[in-house]
Amino acid sequence: MARFKIFIEYDGTRYSGWQKQNNAKTIQGTLIKAAEEIFKDSKIDIQGSGRTDSGVHAICQVAHLETKTMLAPEIIKLKFNDLLPHDINILEVQKTNPKFHARHDAISRSYIYQISRRRTAFEKNHVWWIKDRLDFDAMQRASKEFLGMHDFSSFADEDKEEKSTKVMIEDITMKESCELILIQITGSHFLWKMVRRMVGVLVEIGRGKLTQNDLKYFLQKKSDVPAKYTAPPSGLFLESVNYKNETIINELKPVRELIWKSVNKKFI
Repeated sequence: MARFKIFIEYDGTRYSGWQKQNNAKTIQGTLIKAAEEIFKDSKIDIQGSGRTDSGVHAICQVAHLETKTMLAPEIIKLKFNDLLPHDINILEVQKTNPKFHARHDAISRSYIYQISRRRTAFEKNHVWWIKDRLDFDAMQRASKEFLGMHDFSSFADEDKEEKSTKVMIEDITMKESCELILIQITGSHFLWKMVRRMVGVLVEIGRGKLTQNDLKYFLQKKSDVPAKYTAPPSGLFLESVNYKNETIINELKPVRELIWKSVNKKFI
């Protein structure tokens, strides 16, 4: 059996998340279907670095593929892209260590959320359009409360696959770019709907309906309030997955710029 590291970009609008489901179209399920056609009767295993929610996108998701094949990585990439729909694209395929695991070996993940201050005809599926005036400075100040190790039980739905609700947030950066507010969050891992609720609470602070002290409270005590402010999946992108001995520099820019820049990206 051979194992490959796969780098994938996708628009999650038409999919019920990453994880394969029997009665829904998913990213993993679509990849497995293509792999079954490529590798015919060979046993196939495709595992991602983590699960993205329904409607969430990826600039660079990482997965591993295990199968019996003599095909070169570049040929595997070409065959996948010949079969995959327009909104899933294999960026790169690399032969990797037989013990490499896309999820278990990941040491951190980075997400970007895009908020638009204006209605857009072109990027409806890739932003959260907010009509209200937002206090960017208040949001930016409050966002720093997320840094460090916290219990994010207030910001996540129950998930049987996650044993702990404690997450280390390594970095959070906010930036204004024309009519966009960009939020970049890097952490050890993320719970179900966690990033969307973090963003939702920051937006309510920007609206003046919540305060920085409210955010502090949600991190200290279990609360159902953040669930009311879950941001839509349209603006959320998995930006990158980081592994030991890799150096990934994530520059905070609008996603459309990052996607075109990835054409020349070196995968290490």
